[in-house]
Amino acid sequence: MQLLHSLQAHLTGFGVDVFRLCIWLVLLAVVFVPLERLFALRSGKRWQRDALTDLGYYFINSLAPAMVLGLPLSVVAVAGRHLLPAAVPAALGALPLAAKLVLAFVIGEVGFYWGHRLSHQIPLLWRFHAVHHSAEHLYFLTNTRGHPVDMIVTRLFGLTPLYLLGLAGPSAQGAGAPVFVILTGTVWGFVIHANLRWRCGPLEWLVATPAFHHWHHSRTDHINHNYAAMLPLMDRLFGTWYLPRHLPAEYGIDTPLPSSLGAQLVAPLLPAPQDR
Repeated sequence: MQLLHSLQAHLTGFGVDVFRLCIWLVLLAVVFVPLERLFALRSGKRWQRDALTDLGYYFINSLAPAMVLGLPLSVVAVAGRHLLPAAVPAALGALPLAAKLVLAFVIGEVGFYWGHRLSHQIPLLWRFHAVHHSAEHLYFLTNTRGHPVDMIVTRLFGLTPLYLLGLAGPSAQGAGAPVFVILTGTVWGFVIHANLRWRCGPLEWLVATPAFHHWHHSRTDHINHNYAAMLPLMDRLFGTWYLPRHLPAEYGIDTPLPSSLGAQLVAPLLPAPQDR
């Protein structure tokens, strides 16, 4: 009986999560569909052929990484308490909430930058990350197109420093910083993938924009530039910034991937003659 109640509770929680994601999807569509019609960088409805696949990724990648990451990040938090002097997490924990969130955001950005960059440079990681770059037309839901393994790896890079330093922890109280970092990055991810022709002038020096990130998806060597999720300063510091006046002519990768969701999830696990 207790097992049945536990199963019912988990199913109820899962149902609530799916319902919440449906509400978010509606809100995203209400915001981005009109914007992409009015200010489209590229006209046409090429995105429609990818819509069902990207919707599948939207739900999978909104649910799976959170379920998988709980245990390893809890282990990292415990390890951090043994590896670092107690004064470090104590000092960071004593910071005002706003200061902790800003610090967590910046540290997370550094981690995400290197996780993203290494996903291009390490062939094994690229096999999974290539799923994201397989999109030949960018629109807001391209943000969710990605292999769950790729999503988990990138988040580990971004969140591990927060747990090591004591800015985050497995308790409900310690969840504030990682939730803030992930939520902010996810929401902005829809913006930078959107099919928008906007150029933002001096703002492009401060924050990632669609033009900045579209170059990262180009079918050229510039795919190895502009790794930052939100702060282009990371690319300027590490020598990977690229943002000319014009925009890329085409997107995607040279090695084609299957079109269906299931085949794309399996493809990185199969032997291939060449990864790039």
